[in-house]
Amino acid sequence: MVSLDPRVRSLLVAVGIAVVGLVVGLGILLGVGLAAAGAGVEFTPTVLIVLSLASFQGVAFGGVALLYLRYRGVDLDYVGARLPTGRELLFAVAGYVGAFGAVIVIGTIVGLLGVETGTNQAAELGRQSPETLLLLVPASFLLIGPGEELLYRGVVQNRLRETFPPVPGIVLASAIFAAIHFVALTGGASARLVTVGILFFPSLVFGTLYELTGNITVPALVHGAYNATLFTLLYIALQYADMAGETPTPGLLAAVGL
Repeated sequence: MVSLDPRVRSLLVAVGIAVVGLVVGLGILLGVGLAAAGAGVEFTPTVLIVLSLASFQGVAFGGVALLYLRYRGVDLDYVGARLPTGRELLFAVAGYVGAFGAVIVIGTIVGLLGVETGTNQAAELGRQSPETLLLLVPASFLLIGPGEELLYRGVVQNRLRETFPPVPGIVLASAIFAAIHFVALTGGASARLVTVGILFFPSLVFGTLYELTGNITVPALVHGAYNATLFTLLYIALQYADMAGETPTPGLLAAVGL
């Protein structure tokens, strides 16, 4: 029997966990969608957002993470789930600024190059119903940040860190997290890959925060604040465009929501 290198095994397990979370979420969403279609129920943008959040960040990501912890025989102490200290809150503020700084720099470069980017499906729904974006602001703190960080930092990054040093562990976890978003984007394959590349940089910030603090609450809080800010800015942009009688073009804001 061939024995895998511990690092290869760690990477395969990490990727597998990420894919399982995605597949479970898609399965739940598809099942609910088929049941609703069979019952003749039509989905509004708001209902679609709620179902997507509940399916992925709520049930799938959270459920897969908790099942993995149970399988390993560990509890939430494994991911460092606790209230942040004053020092950790300072890290959170710095991380929030860093995430936006990274996106602004990369986004500016992408804009100057005139490269097409993919668009987040939630942002697309927001264009149809801007009020839906207001629902995504609290959801960023209650579901998106906690659900995604628990799975991708608390489980995936932790698993990688069992065999990889800090920098490779963070980079690999961030790459996996960004790549998973490919299916949540609209547009051509090349445009989606550009957006995946953009998402990689704030993801690095979240991973670094987790490495520095060992507290999953910190990246979850920063992730939630980051998304909430993006959705708020997109809502304002859409409202302004509507008042000005222009065609809403959210642009990069629609592409970089995690």
